[in-house]
Amino acid sequence: MKRKSRYRCLKLTGLVFALGLVLVGIIPVRIAIALHRAPIPQSIFVLGSDPARMEFAARFWQSHSNLDIWVSDYASYEQPNRRIFRQFGVPNERVRFDGRATDTVTNFTTLVGDLVSQKLEHIYLITSDYHMRRSRAIATIVLGSRGIAVTPVAVPSTGQNSESLVRVLRDCGRSLLWIVTGRSGASFNPIL
Repeated sequence: MKRKSRYRCLKLTGLVFALGLVLVGIIPVRIAIALHRAPIPQSIFVLGSDPARMEFAARFWQSHSNLDIWVSDYASYEQPNRRIFRQFGVPNERVRFDGRATDTVTNFTTLVGDLVSQKLEHIYLITSDYHMRRSRAIATIVLGSRGIAVTPVAVPSTGQNSESLVRVLRDCGRSLLWIVTGRSGASFNPIL
């Protein structure tokens, strides 16, 4: 009896692994199609929690003023962020704030549906240089799974080391979990 149960468990594990490989294999194809259809980014996506990122995005927008800016940040930062964009001449109607994110993975998972509904296939991703490796990996999985390509634009910072590979791999795993289940695992964060 134990042998049958063990065999079923191995079979299920193999099936889940194969499904994961298929899902991951589709992402590069979807990104390639998106880049072919939209070789130039159609919008700006900024990860919050740092006023320097907002200032950088506002300055960046000045040379890309035909694009909308999507900001994923804590809801309590919306008004200070709006002031920064106003200070740099970005019209309110060009900036879309979203305050649902609780961490870097949910920056992407909470807004991907909105980006898809706007028919965006290629976006600029703005975040700090030390945060870019992890952000880009998450974006590749979450946004790439929905056919959205990313062009990274790093905000220079001083005194910050690049995030660890362990954090990158953890959040890649959470992103894959989100693709399969629709949940990112954010509820496991003891801070929340």
